[in-house]
Amino acid sequence: MDKVFENLQHVFATPFQSSVLVFALILFIILLAPLLFRRIKVPGIIGLIIAGVIIGPHGLNLIAKNSAIDLFSTIGLLYIMFLAGLELDLKGFSNYKHKSLVFGFFTFFAPLVIGYPVCRYLLEFSFETSFLVSSMFATHTLVTYPIVSRLGISKNEAVGITVGGTMLTDTAVLIILAVISGSVNGEITLNFWIKFSISVLVFLFVVLFLIPKLATWFFRNFEGEKNSHFIFVLAMVFLAAFMSELAGLEPIIGAFAAGIALNRLIPHTSSLMNRVEFVGNSLFIPFFLISVGMLINLGVLLKGPNALIIAATLTIVALIGKYIAAWLTSAIFSYPKSYRHLIFGLSSSHAAATIAVIMVGFRIGIVDENILNGTIVLILVTCLVASFVTEYSAKRVLIMDNFNPFPIPSVRDQKILVPIYNPNNMERLLDLAIAIKNPKNRFPIISLSVVEDDQEARQKLVEAKQMLEKAIIHASAVDQEVEIITTISQNIPSGIKRVATEIFATEIIIGFALKSQFTDIVFGNVIKYIVENTNQAVWVCSISPHLSQRKKIVVVCPRYADREYGFNFWLNRVFRLATTLEVSCDFLSTPQTFRHVKEFVQTGKIQTLINHIEFNDWTNFLSISAYIQPTDLVIISLPRNGGISYKLNQEGIPRLMAKNFENYDFILIYPNEVEDNPEMMFTDDFDKSLIEEGLNQLTKKARSLTGVFWKK
Repeated sequence: MDKVFENLQHVFATPFQSSVLVFALILFIILLAPLLFRRIKVPGIIGLIIAGVIIGPHGLNLIAKNSAIDLFSTIGLLYIMFLAGLELDLKGFSNYKHKSLVFGFFTFFAPLVIGYPVCRYLLEFSFETSFLVSSMFATHTLVTYPIVSRLGISKNEAVGITVGGTMLTDTAVLIILAVISGSVNGEITLNFWIKFSISVLVFLFVVLFLIPKLATWFFRNFEGEKNSHFIFVLAMVFLAAFMSELAGLEPIIGAFAAGIALNRLIPHTSSLMNRVEFVGNSLFIPFFLISVGMLINLGVLLKGPNALIIAATLTIVALIGKYIAAWLTSAIFSYPKSYRHLIFGLSSSHAAATIAVIMVGFRIGIVDENILNGTIVLILVTCLVASFVTEYSAKRVLIMDNFNPFPIPSVRDQKILVPIYNPNNMERLLDLAIAIKNPKNRFPIISLSVVEDDQEARQKLVEAKQMLEKAIIHASAVDQEVEIITTISQNIPSGIKRVATEIFATEIIIGFALKSQFTDIVFGNVIKYIVENTNQAVWVCSISPHLSQRKKIVVVCPRYADREYGFNFWLNRVFRLATTLEVSCDFLSTPQTFRHVKEFVQTGKIQTLINHIEFNDWTNFLSISAYIQPTDLVIISLPRNGGISYKLNQEGIPRLMAKNFENYDFILIYPNEVEDNPEMMFTDDFDKSLIEEGLNQLTKKARSLTGVFWKK
């Protein structure tokens, strides 16, 4: 018994030596701390930091600050910066890059200008110490970025300029850190500047040019190796971080640059993005936050008033400097108060770059223990303030944006039906459905397989269900729910139509085969039947697995397309797709249709860049080849027979696309129609050719029926 007791004493001796026990304790903290603190209305991030204080070497000393903790902490720190770059809306950032420059200028110089006199004359630090500490005030880490990401406002303009400003100010501070470090070591010479400049240029070339090329090749040639994609991304992040370190910069700059480099290659709705975010937010980033708490030594603050004065002064100056930067930026661009508070909340937390600056200063001897501990208190307080302010202001921004007038395309909830005939197209069609699906939609995507009623129907049903179960696995990787339906019908078209009617589908997404195989011909008849016998919007797709690598969407609209009942419905989905792919949209249309598009964009405050190319020559439809590239996604609106914008020559467009644009990704959209089929109202600005063509079509069908009658 005594031996058992001794063994227990040895196992639970502090700090814990058992790696299994240490890891179990940290996992329980990651699990329970956010849940408990959210109960008392405190952000979960704070719970992790406070937990780190309690279990750390300066608290209960349950876990030592060893190399294993440092490794996971470093991964978490790099993960925060990588996700910030990966989730950065590059298209949106290009729209307000000048605003990011303005905020970056203010958030760098305001804390520096305020902090230096305070450190030099009030706290009486040396010149090097004052300059280093005041530059530390200019840094900020996006510790609270997961809050805005969770609330779904990561693409908000205030968030975008804050992330852009973070890139600018942290880069500037870390360059200053490299210069100060070299100055203390006596290395600031012309040779230093030459080597530093060359190494930074090499770093930028490798990260921003070579890594995207390598990633494109890897994703294309190893498409089926989903697990390898995640490992590859991690390898690129740490390669970029190491290259940054070799260049004389901090690794976090490399991680952020890697996120920007891979931004366009990892779609936000992809399974890879889900894996990257899940692992980071569930494990590595919480590890980092706990390790920040483990650095705090509250005992030093109780030794005398000097440490408390330094800690309080540093904290106050840091918060004032960041608030002034947010206030000046909001005043210049006339932002509402909630935007100002959101910018302040995101930019007021100090952690990653701050720790880097102070630890380097402590290592080279220009920062003492009081400043080090004061900085840790600054990190704790600013993270607390930032978390409260960010969560409050982010909710206010979310509420405010929801109150803005936005054209709602349908009074019903969006229900997407994806009939699967060719298993090779399943993942592509599901990815498209996920991309156009409203994130707030409560209905799952419906994946359907229709089996013809014959002697082998039962066996075919089993096989179809097994095939569709792969759709559930594929969608679950991106936290999307898919409901599978297998049904028996006399023929495939009528089965799809019946299910679409029963579930009140709003869109039907079907694959379009380019090659003239027998099965493709059969499914081609399915498409024709569905288009002619349903009211739902039908998306006929010929897309590759590399849809996320499209550089632009080209939308081709017939004359008077904006007068169709379903125009706003499919336009809304196209812009959601453009947002997901982070690409711009070129509209080949009449000026009248493009005016409607611009009004739609302005009313909905859509961030997608749009461009107009006047086009109305549908008699020579192949002339669109002058405006599109193989890297574009071409979307063509084809109204059904009887629509206002319908023309007879549109019937042959699917055949023309299959014959002449085989190497392009394209989607044919047949807009939804009014369900009760009201009479179409014509106004004076419609030319008579629309009616004439309708009469010609009726004449054509009448002659066809007459021919059949006489043959009989």
